[in-house]
Amino acid sequence: MNQYINPTTENQIQVEDDRTGMSVTTLRRALADNLFYLQGTYESMAKQDDFYRALAYTIRDRLLQRFLSTIRTYNEKDVKVVYYLSAEFLMGRHLGNSLINLGIYEKIRQAITESGLNLDELLEQEDDPGLGNGGLGRLAACFLDSLATLEIPAMGHGIRYEFGIFTQTVQDGWQAEIPDKWLRFGNPWEIARPAEKVEIKFGGHTEGYHDDKGHYRVTWVPDETVIGIPYDTPVPGYKVNTVNPLRLWRAEASVDFKFEEFNAGNYDGAVADKMSSETISKVLYPNDNTPQGKELRLKQQYFFVSCALQDIIRRHLSHNKNLDNLYDKAAIQLNDTHPAVAIAEMMRLLIDEYDMDWERAWHITQNTFAYTNHTLLPEALERWAISLFGRLLPRHLEIIYEINRRFLTQVQTWFPKDEELLARVSLIEEGGEKSVRMANLATVGSHAVNGVAALHTELLKKGVLKDFYQLFPDKFFNKTNGVTPRRWVLLSNPKLSALFSEKLGGDSWLRDFDQLRQLEKYVDDAEFRNRWRAIKQENKAKLAERILKHNRIEVDINSLFDIQVKRIHEYKRQHLDVFNIITLYNRIKQNPNIDIPPRTFIFGGKAAPGYYMAKLIIKLTNAVADVVNDDPDVHGRLKVVFLANFNASLGQIIYPAADLSEQISTAGKEASGTGNMKFAMNGAMTIGTLDGANIEIREEVGAENFFLFGMTAQEVFDLKAKGYKPLEYYNTNAELKAVIDRIAGGHFSEGNPNLFKPLIDSLLYNDQYMLLADYQSYIECQERVGKVFQDQEKWTKMSIYNSVRMGKFSSDRTIMEYAKEIWGAQPVKIDQETYTQDNAGLKVDS
Repeated sequence: MNQYINPTTENQIQVEDDRTGMSVTTLRRALADNLFYLQGTYESMAKQDDFYRALAYTIRDRLLQRFLSTIRTYNEKDVKVVYYLSAEFLMGRHLGNSLINLGIYEKIRQAITESGLNLDELLEQEDDPGLGNGGLGRLAACFLDSLATLEIPAMGHGIRYEFGIFTQTVQDGWQAEIPDKWLRFGNPWEIARPAEKVEIKFGGHTEGYHDDKGHYRVTWVPDETVIGIPYDTPVPGYKVNTVNPLRLWRAEASVDFKFEEFNAGNYDGAVADKMSSETISKVLYPNDNTPQGKELRLKQQYFFVSCALQDIIRRHLSHNKNLDNLYDKAAIQLNDTHPAVAIAEMMRLLIDEYDMDWERAWHITQNTFAYTNHTLLPEALERWAISLFGRLLPRHLEIIYEINRRFLTQVQTWFPKDEELLARVSLIEEGGEKSVRMANLATVGSHAVNGVAALHTELLKKGVLKDFYQLFPDKFFNKTNGVTPRRWVLLSNPKLSALFSEKLGGDSWLRDFDQLRQLEKYVDDAEFRNRWRAIKQENKAKLAERILKHNRIEVDINSLFDIQVKRIHEYKRQHLDVFNIITLYNRIKQNPNIDIPPRTFIFGGKAAPGYYMAKLIIKLTNAVADVVNDDPDVHGRLKVVFLANFNASLGQIIYPAADLSEQISTAGKEASGTGNMKFAMNGAMTIGTLDGANIEIREEVGAENFFLFGMTAQEVFDLKAKGYKPLEYYNTNAELKAVIDRIAGGHFSEGNPNLFKPLIDSLLYNDQYMLLADYQSYIECQERVGKVFQDQEKWTKMSIYNSVRMGKFSSDRTIMEYAKEIWGAQPVKIDQETYTQDNAGLKVDS
């Protein structure tokens, strides 16, 4: 042991030689050091944020020890690495997750308490990095957690957006967006790597020539060059030494400042290039309702894809003499179509930069890439206008045309008379404005294509990608999504987790979620059920406190917490949930003494800034809340709450508190869903359609423990084919008509009949997502929910079954399937190391 002086208190504290030791005294010393040397303040002057950052650096130091060992092991063993390319990574707060994965949560709590601080308050200081919009980014975060926990070599690649998904506020019931300044105080979790920068090109033209061997080559002469700067965030696995990197890229100008322009008095011109270049990584998903917005989105996608591929190739060549075996050492997963331009970029790099012939380059590309499809909505499959694509990426458009020519020649050989097939599978859409079909590009350029739930994959095969499935059936896989139980059970629901560990004799269930099945034997144990209910009530009380603080609405924790939190979209049908509220409200108005089990309806989610109808649904929800919550006839039997700015951290409070999980999308529209899994893991019952992963959840937990309603995907298809007439449902269902008439009559809009007219007209004359057709089934199902909730013993048993039968939906299972069937990746053990003066790699004079 060495003696050190605590710089903030001048008390002597003994610490270990290991600078990143885990003893309470060493942790306290590190906290004091970081407060003084990194935050530059004394305890008496420090603010809560200073203490949080000192703690964050303390934990990051302990991650770095494992992080560097992980990277060094991968390099020394030249292992196969999974590269996960995603436009979104909704990681959630890092501090709490790092504490549980390092296994030092309680030790840190002790160190923080002994230092006179409150850990819960420090955890609340961390900004939630909003680097995603919804399920896509949250899934990517779960996958990184599982990859590290399973000790699979992996690296995430994305964009370090300066402003993430907007911060949502509610003003007069409407969504309002303000910038998400998550970096305003810096980010203690990341490490900048400016020495590993790469150069990205845009625009310009191409020039063909023949090299000294007579081969035709192409040079891309850009008119804009941008620099990509990587920032690494360590992602730890649960109680293992593996810490994988998430590498996010920031755009920077190749020339920051034009001194001659400044001296000439052109001050704006001196920094114009800098501002233009840095706009690329400025904000997540700029509104693409304008030509400028579309251009910026395409720039963003190509920017991070090119950064990633150049980085991957550079890493590969540091250990291999050429790129012929790239697919043996790298598996690149495309998370939806946002990174699909990577197919063309890999071909450009191999052909133009590394002088490969086409066939060799194409073989490497196809065998390296795999593509995950996340949507069944044709309008959500990305297409880029040829005019825009060719102007920004002229070389890539040439390559895509050549990929398409060769591909269609192959298809024509197989089906010489099927011109319609050629048109459907072409990478270029010819009708109207010509465009590049990114899903087609990703499918043709990958060796594997997967859906994210059993139904979703089947519908891909029968619908969106039907022709490709018929051409390449061996390419298609299903990989039902999962979520990490470390964040979504252990961190979110510590009391329930403690109960699990107590009954199972340890925490190994967190790495083998199927172990929870062993707890089924406690369903008939009255004491176990009482403890289960008590934990749920504590979680509901915690959410109620937050609602009171932020919404100034007092809710009854004994009422049924009926919750729907997800991105606001017409196909997710939040307004069907609102229709149920209005139905109950109408019944109360007709008979104020009616017996209705008390319910608290809780909504959360963001609408895309340019999606007016989704914003109107938010307005309707809040308008109904204003009326229902204040109507004396209701007597508190119904409460409606819209929680603004739903994010991962808020989800950690919401999921454990839910009694009922609303998963009510139109059958055949939701690819999978992951919120449905988080709710069920925490003991919420699901009311849902046979859509996405709902089907598999119902299979696992038992049909008797799932509230099913609505049409199947086939019934939806058949009704549309027959000619769906929503007005018939309106005219023949008295309660439905009363709901719509109350909205249309201005009851929730201060007498203004026009406010919600676009929404009502859409339902009556189009109803693309069949809300009116499913209304009656939904209302009847909700009545069953209310009756069962009144029998708390039965409800508790169903709740237990929902939670302990969710083993399939751990993202560990999903990742193991990817690794075995698509990536061919193997776990790699990382040895424990300690950081001392002797092994830091530097000579230190004694």
